[in-house]
Amino acid sequence: MPGRQLDVGDLINRQRFSAPQWRILILCFLIVLCDGFDTAAIGYIAPAVIRDWGVARSQLGPVMSAALWGLAAGAMLAGPLADRVGRKRVLMGAVLLFGAMSLAASRVPDLSALAWLRFATGLGLGAAMANAVTLMSEYSPEPRRAFIVSAMFCGFPLGAACGGLLASWLVPHAGWRSVLLLGGVAPLLLLPAMWLLLPESLRFLLLREGGEAAARRILLRLLPGVSLRDGDSLVLREGDKSRGLRLVWSASYRTGTLLLAAAYFMGLLIFYLLTSWLPILISDSGMDLSRAALLTALFPFGGLLGSTLTGWLMDRYDGHRVLAAAYLLTGLLVFAIGQSLASHGWLALAICLAGIAMNGAQASMPSLAAGYYPTAGRASGVAWMMGIGRFGGIAGAMLGAVLLKQQLSLPWFFALLSLPALLAAAALLLKRRAVAQPGRAWA
Repeated sequence: MPGRQLDVGDLINRQRFSAPQWRILILCFLIVLCDGFDTAAIGYIAPAVIRDWGVARSQLGPVMSAALWGLAAGAMLAGPLADRVGRKRVLMGAVLLFGAMSLAASRVPDLSALAWLRFATGLGLGAAMANAVTLMSEYSPEPRRAFIVSAMFCGFPLGAACGGLLASWLVPHAGWRSVLLLGGVAPLLLLPAMWLLLPESLRFLLLREGGEAAARRILLRLLPGVSLRDGDSLVLREGDKSRGLRLVWSASYRTGTLLLAAAYFMGLLIFYLLTSWLPILISDSGMDLSRAALLTALFPFGGLLGSTLTGWLMDRYDGHRVLAAAYLLTGLLVFAIGQSLASHGWLALAICLAGIAMNGAQASMPSLAAGYYPTAGRASGVAWMMGIGRFGGIAGAMLGAVLLKQQLSLPWFFALLSLPALLAAAALLLKRRAVAQPGRAWA
């Protein structure tokens, strides 16, 4: 009997989500959880650093922004590397890097050393996030892919929130260095489990010469219900095999790449502007600072519900329309924040709903990007969208200061801030309408 050609994507889609796939999801979730903790850590320890070292707030600016620059660079460098050497190797290297650099940062003598080590930490954080998304998407069945990837992404806001809770206890009892120490130890403890339990991407292996044998061994462990005969071969039915950035910036994908990056950029601009400046803006309306900080925390917490809800909707309806609607809703709710400052109840509701819509859209964008690119350029495409988007985060943190100098009224401030959300929605609708899918990415 002649051997069969079995498409690995069809095999994953037809089988139940297995225990090994659950282990991949849990590990990637924990990686992203550590990523969120380490990304947010500097914000929680900043007041203690200022107090202990006797420095001005303005002197902490380079330290606060260093990790954001590192996040952008790390994602953009690691994506093409993962398309060349594999997702698992780059992911483990990234976790090792940000864990080790956070450990080193816990022993720094001055602000300059802290800034450089936060940049190095950011390199690992950006690389880890992009490759966790790519690997998880390639092991998820297509009918539930957006929900699974978005659920994994919930680890990021949860890690950031846990960072605040842990820092509130650690800093008074063990000092601010203990937060960075924990941020270094936790990811390093994941490395043995990653080495033993995290497989390389089946799709990546099938693009490598001689990789089918390894793919067969992984597939039989991953999907116990699949039987392979001696003559059977595993195939990957994707038209474009160009690698890395050559594919991402090719004529077929360039416009889509730019529109995805534009939407992600606008979303992070809003996110970082709000998380950086919302407590100050609310306190300017007459609320005490502690209550303003509490209301601001509702915004990232909304991501826990928003991520899973948006992913669930994307698996049932057109992903571009779902995310465009989420960005449009974000714009309306950000505008509503500016109109609700006189009522604490309505303000809390507007911030919470804006967080659900905003974080849901941002968390689901990598899933949309992963489905757009074929395997040979998927890590590069997802990573460059996220890397370019990080510059939106940097711009958001800076734009808040610029707008405050203009002495705009708060309703006008939030009205202007709603515009990037509308631009993000427009970019996604334009991509859906004007950019034909070059070839079905998910075989």
